[in-house]
Amino acid sequence: MRIARFSIDGNVGFGVVEGNELDVIKGHPFAEFERSGQKVPLDKIRLLPPTLPNKIVAIGRNYAEHAAELGNEVPDAPVTFFKPSTSVVGPGDPIAYPSFSQEVHHEAELAVVIGRMCREVPRERVKDVILGYTCANDVTARDVQKREKQWARAKGFDSSCPLGPWIETELDPSDLTIQCTVNGEQRQLGRTSQMVRPIEDLIVHITEAMTLLPGDVVLTGTPAGVGPLNVGDEVAVTIEGIGTLTNKVIKRG
Repeated sequence: MRIARFSIDGNVGFGVVEGNELDVIKGHPFAEFERSGQKVPLDKIRLLPPTLPNKIVAIGRNYAEHAAELGNEVPDAPVTFFKPSTSVVGPGDPIAYPSFSQEVHHEAELAVVIGRMCREVPRERVKDVILGYTCANDVTARDVQKREKQWARAKGFDSSCPLGPWIETELDPSDLTIQCTVNGEQRQLGRTSQMVRPIEDLIVHITEAMTLLPGDVVLTGTPAGVGPLNVGDEVAVTIEGIGTLTNKVIKRG
C-alpha cells in the first residue's frame, strides 16, 4: 500500500495511491483508518512530505564503498546524527543552496518511517514498529562537514532532507536498487543489500538510547557516488518498489 500526504484547495490529508488516483482516508496512517471512497486524480493534488517527523535519525558510513570514497573507515558501531524537522521538504519542493557552503552533495537513501512509539526494540520485533519506507536525499554541505567537527549545520540546514513521494508499506527492503540522477545523468547506483548493518540492527541500536515516535524517520545511509549539486540542477532519487523523489536546487533567497 502506498500512503501519501497531500494538499488540495488548502486542505491537507492522507490517502492511498492506486494508479493515477488517490483514495482519501479518514484519519491518519499511524492508527486504524478507513478509506473514504473519495478519489482524486494525482495531477489535481500537491504531494507533501509523506510524514512530518518529530526527529530524523540518520546513519553515516553504512555502505563500505561510500565510506571509502570519502577516505573513511567503516566504523565499529553505527554513526548516528540528527536532521531537524525543519530540514524536511517534499517531492517537487526546492532544495535551497545554503549561503554558508560552496560544496553541496546529494546522498540517495532508503528512509524508514516509524509507525508506533517504541523503545528498546528487540531485533525480532523491528518489523512491528515500521509503517513503511520512502525515498530520501540526505543533502550535505560537504565543505562544512569537513571543516566543522560535528555535522549539525552541514546536514541540518533548511531543505536538506527531501522525503517522498509516498510511504510504501508492503515492501521487503533487504535488496532494493537505489539510484540518484542529476539532470538525468546517473550519479549513484547501489543496492540496499550492500548496507554494512541492516535495518533491524539500526533500529535496535537507536532505540537502546531513545524513544522513536510515530512518523519519525530513520535514514539508513547512502551508497557510493555522492557528488556536487549546483543551483539549477534537478536531482532524483529512485528506489525499487517505491518510486522517484525529484527536487530542484535553487539559490537561497
